[in-house]
Amino acid sequence: MRVITGSARGRRLKAPEGMDVRPTADKVKEAVFSAVQFDVEGSAVLDLFSGSGQLGIEALSRGAKSCVFVDSSRTSIEITKENISAAGFKDSSTVVNSDSVSYLRMCRSNFDLAFIDPPYRKGLIEQVMPLLCSHMSERGVIVCEHEKDLELPGNFGGSSKYRTYRYGKTEVTVYKKSMPEE
Repeated sequence: MRVITGSARGRRLKAPEGMDVRPTADKVKEAVFSAVQFDVEGSAVLDLFSGSGQLGIEALSRGAKSCVFVDSSRTSIEITKENISAAGFKDSSTVVNSDSVSYLRMCRSNFDLAFIDPPYRKGLIEQVMPLLCSHMSERGVIVCEHEKDLELPGNFGGSSKYRTYRYGKTEVTVYKKSMPEE
């Protein structure tokens, strides 16, 4: 696992061991960042279910101004901190050890770009999306990585499904903040 491009290009990242974490494959990560390439520069990012922190670190490497990394696993949090430090992004990162729903309920920040990659088949996307949408800026983009047979709704709390990409057993669904009709 590595940072693909930007200021930390080529930096190898650690990943937690075991079956609880499913790091995003490099080809999926490349496709995700290709889809949101114009939304990253200067953005406030949320990496929910951060695991190793690789998606948030990739965003920072590509010019995001800040990233909040949230995970409920103490092991994942420690590895995320190591990866942030190794990539040189300590000053633009906040790491929170919390479950996603609790974090979103207490959060007072807004984000321009959010990555969510929860454990599969636990209904977590459906739980967090309504809460997350209330924390997205007017230009907000949410990237959901999920199992390929999960059909997500067209809208979540002011964000509309923009596009879905398929990569083997993985799908990535991108939501964008809905613009009010004139």
